[in-house]
Amino acid sequence: MPSQESHSVAIWPVISEAKLGVVFSALVLIIFLASANLAHGRSSKAAHGAVEEQPFGTTKEGKKITLYTLTNSHHMEVRAMNYGAIIVSLRVPDRKGLVADVVLGHDTLEGYFDNSPHLGGLVGRYANRIANGSFTLDGVKYSLPKNNGPNTLHGGIKGFDQAVWQGTPLKGKTGVAFSYLSKDGEEGFPGNLKVRVSYSLTEANELVINYEATTDKPTVLNLSQHSYFNLAGEGTGDILNHDVMINADRFTPVDSTMIPTGELRPVRGTPLDFTTQTKVGARIDDNYEQLVLGKGYDHNFVINGKAEGLVLAARAYEPTSGRVMEISTDQPGVQFYTGNFLDGTVTGKQGHVYKQRYGLCFETQHFPDSPNHAEFPSTVLRPGLTFHSRTILKFSAK
Repeated sequence: MPSQESHSVAIWPVISEAKLGVVFSALVLIIFLASANLAHGRSSKAAHGAVEEQPFGTTKEGKKITLYTLTNSHHMEVRAMNYGAIIVSLRVPDRKGLVADVVLGHDTLEGYFDNSPHLGGLVGRYANRIANGSFTLDGVKYSLPKNNGPNTLHGGIKGFDQAVWQGTPLKGKTGVAFSYLSKDGEEGFPGNLKVRVSYSLTEANELVINYEATTDKPTVLNLSQHSYFNLAGEGTGDILNHDVMINADRFTPVDSTMIPTGELRPVRGTPLDFTTQTKVGARIDDNYEQLVLGKGYDHNFVINGKAEGLVLAARAYEPTSGRVMEISTDQPGVQFYTGNFLDGTVTGKQGHVYKQRYGLCFETQHFPDSPNHAEFPSTVLRPGLTFHSRTILKFSAK
């Protein structure tokens, strides 16, 4: 009987000939996949979720852009990039568990270079409109570029949604933070403004958006997220069949240039009454002055509820898919916009042409033109103070 040592030597050639090739091939595959991951992107894991990073092109100025992908265990996925802190895609399941992208956008970075509809962008320094491109703060008049008729819209000619931000995955969360320094005088606004916005994805299918900012001079500030939603799936058609509820008894009517008149008008008895769930298309073409001026809904609603803490601002339901989106915020207003100025000149993902009313926006915010309306909640930020705000988008299906 051979010794244990000779027995071991006897079986090794059998293992080598039968298994070594398979083992070697497996090792090669593992090394290749690891190398590919290092070359094309990085990933990190949080509890029940993951954050992946990958290159997403280069700006005209040669700055490299990174795309961050957030996923949870319920097959929800958010992709955002550090160009404009733009949400590129947002995939959520319907009532059957089928996942679709529910925000309008582009497949490549280049599609966002002339992003006149502000698809998916973080808009600022002042979201929405400032009348006549000017405001006075502490006795000093500031002039801004006029990029929307006589007014300034979403921060001017080059707003925050066209800036390159610094992206950093959040520690211990399925999320990413974007930071940006808006220098004193940028687009005419005073003060060096440090801004940080984070997107985090929870296991409750919530996209949590946190904003914070500080300044070294008195300035005005209004930040918002400008994604266009179609809960049936982007590229599937218009949003007129969506059922919408807006938790607001009043809105701010506008003049012919879409600037608030200063009135807080009751929605009751008008086509802007969404206090009960109503189809977007039910009254959008009514011969009502405010709808005629905006070519549909493009109005700031005064959210009901206490001044501090999160309040349900709006809810949207798409009946064919069953998808539901609830918007909660600590901001005093929400701009409800129905994509009235999409005109078919923008070609988005997979060649989809975005026509009028193919997406709707819920821009949580302070009121438009607040710097010129002392009666509106103040948008002034002063040195030594930190601006904080939070908006939560919660998705479900029924």
